[in-house]
Amino acid sequence: LPPGPFSSLGLGVSHSLLANDLNLAKIKARPKAAVKARPRPRIVAVREPVKSKAAPKPYRIIATEEAWAIPEQLAAMKEVADAATEYDPDNFLVGMQHTDPLRRRLLDAEEERLGIMNQGGVSMHLLAMTSTGVQTLETERAIAIAALGNDRLAAVIRRHPTRYAGLATVAPQDPSRAVLEMDRAITRLKLNGVMINSHTNGEYLDNRKYWPILEAAAGLKVPIYIHPRAPSPAMAQPYREYHLEHAIWGYQAECGLHALKLIISGVFDHFPDLKIVIGHMGEGIPYWLYRIDWMAEKFNMRRPKLKMAPSDYFKRNFCITTSGVNWLPALKFCIEVISADNIMFAVDYPYQETMEAVAWLRDAEIPEVDKAKIFHKNAERIFGIPPGAK
Repeated sequence: LPPGPFSSLGLGVSHSLLANDLNLAKIKARPKAAVKARPRPRIVAVREPVKSKAAPKPYRIIATEEAWAIPEQLAAMKEVADAATEYDPDNFLVGMQHTDPLRRRLLDAEEERLGIMNQGGVSMHLLAMTSTGVQTLETERAIAIAALGNDRLAAVIRRHPTRYAGLATVAPQDPSRAVLEMDRAITRLKLNGVMINSHTNGEYLDNRKYWPILEAAAGLKVPIYIHPRAPSPAMAQPYREYHLEHAIWGYQAECGLHALKLIISGVFDHFPDLKIVIGHMGEGIPYWLYRIDWMAEKFNMRRPKLKMAPSDYFKRNFCITTSGVNWLPALKFCIEVISADNIMFAVDYPYQETMEAVAWLRDAEIPEVDKAKIFHKNAERIFGIPPGAK
């Protein structure tokens, strides 16, 4: 007998199976004695109705963490990276941003981006200058490029008012001038909030020198979106042996630390109306809320005295986006813990894939009312985006 279908697996069964089949065929070929036919009951086959898959509901889809750049920003960041004498993970990101398709897609707002949005059914991108914004630049240059980027972003939105909204870029290196640019970007350019790429020169927004920025955001009634970056120099070294300082772990650890520092510092007792947005399904914070509360209550450790439990501030003052975490168990957990009212959809374009993110949430087994909130209603409310067509 020739080798059988299982021979390559080393199961040693193909020959015997074929032999049994031949013997059975010989037995079937022998003449049979006449047997009086018996009436058989009539069997009527009943077919189950074929259930056609319903077409997906046509939601308006607003993606809320979508990167964009201007040539002057990318060039300035490359100068910093080229001048560096030691490894810096932020400069590694700069190298990625200067290779296609990332560079091409970051600089584009007129052709390819809109085509991908149309293909995925995405109604609107909330654009923000790509990480690390202007926060690695010398102060004067950072201020100038932030203002230039905000002007160009406002112009893009004017050309495509139903497709784009935007977050302002500021230079936290000079908090007082950052406040002036925030006011200009929100009141004159009509942008929808502010993006800050986490730490600046290794410092975080809980430092009182940056509180004018927080106060301004609260007064303007716009959120600050804190985007992660690689761990600050003081916390970076243990991450670097296996290059964990990047998005694999370091980004969420760094941004989660930033969020928790804001909570524990008492910032939200001073600015109770301040709204902070963080991405990547909450940068790990939702999963730790029980332990954070328990430890804050049992072991004060000379921390500032807070008016509420840390989790209460997170539920009141924070919103999260799904950027880069297309994972249903995490989404269901966050809905249970902080409610669907505090979650928004995001792709993290062009660093992650639009089609995957959209299909994942469209197919997610969650209530339709929650899906509508996450896809667009929360973004309209939190970022002041006018309701629009699907």
